[in-house]
Amino acid sequence: MTKNDILSFLPAACPWRDSVLWFDSIDSTNTRAKSLAVAGAPHGTVLIADYQTGGRGSRGRRFHSPAGSGVYLSVILRPVCDPGALMHLTCAAATAMCDAVEAVCGFRPGVKWINDLVFHNRKLAGILTELGLHASGVVDYAVIGIGMNCCQRPEDFPEDIRHMAGSLSSVSGRAVDRNRVAAAMVEALWKMDSRLLTERAQILSQYRRDCVTIGREVSVVKADGAVRHGRAVDIDAEGALVVEFAPGQIETVCAGEVSVRGMYGYV
Repeated sequence: MTKNDILSFLPAACPWRDSVLWFDSIDSTNTRAKSLAVAGAPHGTVLIADYQTGGRGSRGRRFHSPAGSGVYLSVILRPVCDPGALMHLTCAAATAMCDAVEAVCGFRPGVKWINDLVFHNRKLAGILTELGLHASGVVDYAVIGIGMNCCQRPEDFPEDIRHMAGSLSSVSGRAVDRNRVAAAMVEALWKMDSRLLTERAQILSQYRRDCVTIGREVSVVKADGAVRHGRAVDIDAEGALVVEFAPGQIETVCAGEVSVRGMYGYV
């Protein structure tokens, strides 16, 4: 995977082409992107790495990021809005990544609410979105980070995640060109950005179709370890999960408050 090869698959019309930064190795594309954003990096700055020494997932988890196997990518956005207008950002990014995988690999993965791409109960990618705010409270920048497993064999994953991790090649049974995947990811995010603030309802409608959590029995785990069981029934207008904990007892669950796990298997 090289920058030039990635750009060869990226449409000439994409304005982010000139803002792609390539790293053979990096601590974390999201960490570096946030630093660049604070320093004034423009909207559409894209960081792509072959290897992360400190890849991060949600809730401070480590994201396994070996060299030669995946695409580790972050993009800096500078939407002019209040933070509340971006409640659906992770959902939008997830649906964009489903578009990218479908374009390159010919199958469409699902999304485990809220930020994991899955296929046949295997996690293919994780998404981490982070915001920076001005002192006035409006958004300064948003960073979307994606780690996409592309070429790993089952035995390449650490033993503790081997039962649930997968890659584009392992689930499709075909070789995957990481350059094409990276270019498709950038293109999908660019297209997502163009409609992010104007087509929330349409984006969330597609997210509901992609979300494999809806209709499943789930365990909702709070930060203090308390667990409640219920059934996921919908995604609301801000991207929160709607859960029925008992007949007629319906509540919304926000990603920042709890972790949602499938009661039976990873999804």
